[in-house]
Amino acid sequence: MKISKVASIAILLWVASLAVGTWFFIRGNVERGPDNRTAIVLKSGERDLILQEMRALLMATHDILDGINRGDLASVARAARSAGMGAAADVNPALMAKLPLPFKSMGMSVHRNMDDMAHAAESGTPAPEILKQLTTTLGLCVGCHAAWQLTAGHE
Repeated sequence: MKISKVASIAILLWVASLAVGTWFFIRGNVERGPDNRTAIVLKSGERDLILQEMRALLMATHDILDGINRGDLASVARAARSAGMGAAADVNPALMAKLPLPFKSMGMSVHRNMDDMAHAAESGTPAPEILKQLTTTLGLCVGCHAAWQLTAGHE
């Protein structure tokens, strides 16, 4: 009889832990920002890492446009691939848990779109079609920056 009580308590604790973990995975570590955007609270090093990734996406966007302007689809493909899903592969799980699900979803969409642009360029897709893909992707960036801000909390 004692074993079944212990097992029941263990299962209950496991389910409660799973529920709390899922809630944090979805919600992230957020608070209301001073400008009414949602502030994602991170350690300063975590914030720097995400901002570095955003700068890399901006550089890739520049390089995609430069490649299109020069008619060099190989450069477009390289630039887009540099910001694809491979760039998001090594993110620390503890950091990912602090990011709200909509922010994570938007970021992964940007990386997938970059891979799609790389594939399009490698396949010889005409520049206007690649520019449409880039416009859609930049719309995600604009939406993200309008909704979220990254703040460094107390460490």
